[in-house]
Amino acid sequence: MGAAPRTDPAATRMAGLVAPVVEAAGYDLEELVVTPAGRRSVVRVVVDRDTGVTLDDVAEVSRAVSAALDDLDGEFGSAPYVLEVTSPGVDRPLTDPRHWQRNTGRLVTVAVGPTGSAEQVTARVLAADGDGVTLAVEAKGRPGARKRPPTRRQVPWHELGTGRVQVEFGRHEPDDDPGSDPDEARPEPADDDDGGGQ
Repeated sequence: MGAAPRTDPAATRMAGLVAPVVEAAGYDLEELVVTPAGRRSVVRVVVDRDTGVTLDDVAEVSRAVSAALDDLDGEFGSAPYVLEVTSPGVDRPLTDPRHWQRNTGRLVTVAVGPTGSAEQVTARVLAADGDGVTLAVEAKGRPGARKRPPTRRQVPWHELGTGRVQVEFGRHEPDDDPGSDPDEARPEPADDDDGGGQ
């Protein structure tokens, strides 16, 4: 069993010092966790931004955070540390408005509705703004039955639970109109007549 992440005052103080460095580079600090690993610690810094995070971005943030931590050498103890800078994985829960905005177009599962009577739905995120999230809620149906088109639903923030992005394989680009029937717009296949004489 691995070591439990530290939530001690030193880790909290470190997050307070790292956050401005991450923000100055143009990113959001999503999480900072310090985990003891033998005689050293692993400092895991999770960053994100609206346009996503590339490997070059991770390297840029890693250099900036490493330099900032080197400037504070000794403030967090003499034990060596390993710095890990990463972006949030697909399993990261959607809890803040910016998480929802960054996942527009993605399929999610989320509890929606007033506390005590919320229902779990699968839906595509169409938009997120100051009022809440617009979802295209998938219709529940029997396996093998023809799938009904999704229903557009505006959910205010106070009625929105924690969302989880669903992994999709072979997904096509979403239609502009989530209520349209994809079979209606499908063109007829062209004839394969190549003029084929002998």
